[in-house]
Amino acid sequence: MTAPRIGSVCTGYGGLDIAVQAVFGGELAWVADNDPGAALILAHHHPEVPNLGDITAVEWHDVEPVDIYIGGYPCQPFSTAGKRKGTKDARHLWPHIARALGVLRPRLAVFENVAGHLSLGFDTVLGDLAALGFDADWCCVRASDIGAAHQRNRLFFYAWPADSGGPGLARGWAERTTAHRRGAAADAVDFGEHGGRARGTGWDEPAARRLAAAHPAGVGEREPADQAQSLAGGRQARQEPGRGGRGAAADTDRNGREEQQRSEPGLGTRGDPDGRGPQRWGPYAAAIERWAQVIGRPAPRPTDDLGRLNPPFVEWLMALDDGHVTAVPGLSRTAQLKALGNGVVWPQAVAALRILLSRSEPPAWGRAAA
Repeated sequence: MTAPRIGSVCTGYGGLDIAVQAVFGGELAWVADNDPGAALILAHHHPEVPNLGDITAVEWHDVEPVDIYIGGYPCQPFSTAGKRKGTKDARHLWPHIARALGVLRPRLAVFENVAGHLSLGFDTVLGDLAALGFDADWCCVRASDIGAAHQRNRLFFYAWPADSGGPGLARGWAERTTAHRRGAAADAVDFGEHGGRARGTGWDEPAARRLAAAHPAGVGEREPADQAQSLAGGRQARQEPGRGGRGAAADTDRNGREEQQRSEPGLGTRGDPDGRGPQRWGPYAAAIERWAQVIGRPAPRPTDDLGRLNPPFVEWLMALDDGHVTAVPGLSRTAQLKALGNGVVWPQAVAALRILLSRSEPPAWGRAAA
């Protein structure tokens, strides 16, 4: 079995790409993101991979077909943290993604969005997939379910051609790529969540609405930058230069990362000779320590020398390698936080994909499709 070719849209910093490759293997054939910050990150990590840019302007007939098509399309139209304009939001990109699926006909499509999408717009997504001849399966997973220090409830779903007999090929890719798993975070918890399965043949929109309504969204729609503001001390962390704010911790490098040689046993809450250990995190100390143990790396300080939210801390919350976003040349602090706030916690996505694959084992799938 050859490794799958992957096409990624609304790619951001590539969190969903990391998860899909961790589960299924494969290589990126192309990415697509027209955000300037995201484009810098993608060019830094994948200099040989073409960026198609704005997916609303792509002629998909001219694009290389792929085995797996993935995308964390914009959540703002559906998030409870926004105005929930749904399909009326100018950032609603699903119709362009559906158009691409109809042309490219991938063997598998994988998507991520906020859990609030279940109660707004997901019925349309299921109807479009059915009209294109795709079956679908979905679940909701919280980042906290795998030990993260923030809740971040998210919807994950995948789809495959209805005439392909189920996602058996995806299981085959997954079986071949066990060695590709990138760390303990993806193995932290074995759990189940609300989800559902939809068949592409004979689908109708009222049925889609009933299925979507049967699995209501949970809480935890706040983005990681907002979560991090709370962990870092709330509004005080938003102070601008010259306006006061929290004092800077000593012994930091120029990116606000504490010197690792000062660490004591316990990856998240260190020795506290100067009053800068567990007390810094207050009621969040246990959550910070837990996530540090899960990903195997201590937490950077939450604020920078100016008392502002520290991007390496948000990067850590998202389970990214140190510097994945913050070390990209030419990327401003604002652009770093924007990319991190819009990103995917890749071990959370890995856990969701494992749930979906476990529900598609041949005997169970045969009964569901009968």
